[in-house]
Amino acid sequence: MDDSPRVDQLDSDRLLLVAPNIAHHPFILEAVLESQHTLAPFMDWLPHALTESSSIENTQQAIDDFDMFINELRYSIFEKSTGQLVGVISLIIRNIAIPYFEIGYWLRSSKEGLGYMSEAVRTLEQYAFNDLNAKRVEIKTAYENTRSRAVAERCGYHQEAILINDRILPSGAISSTVVYAKVAE
Repeated sequence: MDDSPRVDQLDSDRLLLVAPNIAHHPFILEAVLESQHTLAPFMDWLPHALTESSSIENTQQAIDDFDMFINELRYSIFEKSTGQLVGVISLIIRNIAIPYFEIGYWLRSSKEGLGYMSEAVRTLEQYAFNDLNAKRVEIKTAYENTRSRAVAERCGYHQEAILINDRILPSGAISSTVVYAKVAE
């Protein structure tokens, strides 16, 4: 989808959402290492994101995906006041023919409870609906991930379903997925 209006930076009141750049990888690695205990229960990618080489590889994949408008548009989230990376948010391309997207995210542990992820979700959602003409945007999360569920609910997403016993958490426990969605008006 080469004619798609890719945007390299999205702004909100307190945050900058910036397209992937290889220069971000040390900041992402630092945030992942700081936050691994809060991310570990839900993020199956975590064991593969704890080294410099994996961080570089993952960042390069995000750059390639962004440039080709495939898989996901990943943004690094920076706090405007300090320039610190506070997390990552992605617009996952589920079906470009509709267009239908999913938002995925993680937040640095030291920045939890400040409303940053809700602000980032609202910013990315606006881009999806206004610039990419999304018909549907959804957020999926593990049933036990109450913080992620709270973000979806605070941002006005409607709980559509609970998919019982459809996922395995990194611990090996079987879990359910909560599906939240917003659709174009």
